[in-house]
Amino acid sequence: MKAMILAAGRGERIRPLTDHCPKPLLEVGGRSLLAWHLAALARAGIRDIVINHAWLGAQIESALGDGRRYGVRIAYSDEHGEALETAGGIVNALPLLGSEPFLVVNGDIWTDFDYARPPLLDAGASASLILVPNPPQHPRGDFALLPREAREGGNDVLADPERLAAPDAPPRYTFSGIACTAPSSLPAASLGVFRCCRCCGKRQPRGVCAAVCTRDFGRISARPSGCANSMSGSPAERTAESAVHRTR
Repeated sequence: MKAMILAAGRGERIRPLTDHCPKPLLEVGGRSLLAWHLAALARAGIRDIVINHAWLGAQIESALGDGRRYGVRIAYSDEHGEALETAGGIVNALPLLGSEPFLVVNGDIWTDFDYARPPLLDAGASASLILVPNPPQHPRGDFALLPREAREGGNDVLADPERLAAPDAPPRYTFSGIACTAPSSLPAASLGVFRCCRCCGKRQPRGVCAAVCTRDFGRISARPSGCANSMSGSPAERTAESAVHRTR
């Protein structure tokens, strides 16, 4: 299995740190967020990595090179300074990803998720998402889970805003920034700027609520400059404290 790390965003929320450094290259605990991901993917045996970039992308390629020192092989999808959003970036990188299902990981999170146990993706699903219980700063969550029929097992992801707002809507969870998808679930022709909601079509995404921790670093209390500095302050924590609920 290959993995794609999304690293093209501008990082508006934590400017000015990202004025001169791409957000996924900012350091946490002495190493960049991208380095944490590469080490975890290598431990899981996932060696072929695609990283997209737009804002200050040359710094990412310079810092990581071909990935050899991390035990992986990196291919870069250059969006030439204009981020194509999540789905647009993935579609743009499809020639590098091949025809098999692949992992998609947000480059600006830290997580203890075990990539050796990727979310399962069945033939009828557009994607399989890792969800976590809602953190304090995002109490309303993103999506809900709908149990499928017993013979099928697992959960469908409920993303429709009207159904999520209904009084009898099931509890919501927060998207962790980790998913598995397949090239066949993505639009084959159109390239450009667009978000994931345009990718699913009639194929239903599946969902997993997992006991993992992800931290989306979105707040700062200091103003270090350059990529050699670590982020500080109160990171946004998304910690799952419940038991693991897995799909098929």
